[in-house]
Amino acid sequence: MKSVYIETSIISYLAARPSRDLIIAAHQQLTHDWWQCSSKYELVVSELVVTEASKGDASAAKQRLALLEGVNRLALSEQAHLFAQQMIFAKLIPKNEMADALHIAVAAASGIDFLLTWNCAHIANAAIRPKIDDWFRVHGITPPTICTPEELLGK
Repeated sequence: MKSVYIETSIISYLAARPSRDLIIAAHQQLTHDWWQCSSKYELVVSELVVTEASKGDASAAKQRLALLEGVNRLALSEQAHLFAQQMIFAKLIPKNEMADALHIAVAAASGIDFLLTWNCAHIANAAIRPKIDDWFRVHGITPPTICTPEELLGK
């Protein structure tokens, strides 16, 4: 069974009220569609996802945390912290986006197959992904396939 690291944006889209913005509404629907098929994957999150999902409006946070119940949790290992720092030093991720680097790093350090996200600024970015993949491969690590729910659904 393939493993999928669920980044916080996925949980946020699942728990959010339907958006009036057509693009965001479409992303929300695709996220819900993927979630309906998610049982064919081993789902994992990190403690960082739990922390991020806990922030903000108390009612919304409660919904987000409920979605995470029963999902396996990965520790933020020293190796993951080191990878994140090195990706920032290599200018793959902006230095003020340590959380984004940590999401990628913990998935890679844990040997996760896919990293699922709607963060297309610093994670699922077509210009950045190949550089991240190359960086990990140079260091002898198979990177997770970074993708959106739409890509993982095959739509």
